[in-house]
Amino acid sequence: MYAVIKTGGKQYKVAKDDVIAVEKLDAANGASVELTEVLLVGNGKDQTTGTPLVDGATVAAEVVTQTRGKKILVFKKKRRKDYRRTRGHRQLVTMLRITDILTDGKKPAKKAAAATPKAEAKPAAMPKAEAKPAAAPKAETKPAAAPKAKPAAPKPKAKPAPKAKAEAKPADKAPAKPKAKPAAKKPAAKTETKAKPATKKPAAKKPAAKKPAAKKPATKKPAAKKPAAKKPKE
Repeated sequence: MYAVIKTGGKQYKVAKDDVIAVEKLDAANGASVELTEVLLVGNGKDQTTGTPLVDGATVAAEVVTQTRGKKILVFKKKRRKDYRRTRGHRQLVTMLRITDILTDGKKPAKKAAAATPKAEAKPAAMPKAEAKPAAAPKAETKPAAAPKAKPAAPKPKAKPAPKAKAEAKPADKAPAKPKAKPAAKKPAAKTETKAKPATKKPAAKKPAAKKPAAKKPATKKPAAKKPAAKKPKE
């Protein structure tokens, strides 16, 4: 048996256990999907064509994976405009495996949930360990030691009496005369030396600038008298 279905704006001819790539469907991997847009159902020589859909016909499929198609290049160009653009694209697709083709309003059987053996009941908790025996009584406390009596402080030894001062010297020696104190020196009078102001030297007089001598006007020489022209003799 085969059928022609429509999904994602495209038509596909499918049979049981076929794997096809269709436009992306919102479903997780391993989920079951029902395709209700069935345009034709055929079984050998018999065919049933829908107007536009076949009544009561559905196709059950299982999602294998979500992936992307082959890469295509999109190239744009405008001549004499220095315009060129190249872009790549990969379409999102969903891989489906056809599990059954149903007619007359039948619905696909639900997947039997895999019976997962329940975890064995945990054995009853072991009884808690017996309470520890009471701790042995602590050793008897030692009697407080009597404070030791401090030994009496030793008495200070009596200092021997100082010896009598040496007997006075014989009187024959005259007592030394006290030394005369040296006369106090008078402090030398401080002579204040006032710095005398430096005498300024008189500035050297600059020689007076000599005035240029006035030029005497040149005396004109008297023009030489020309000799009188001699008259020719008759």
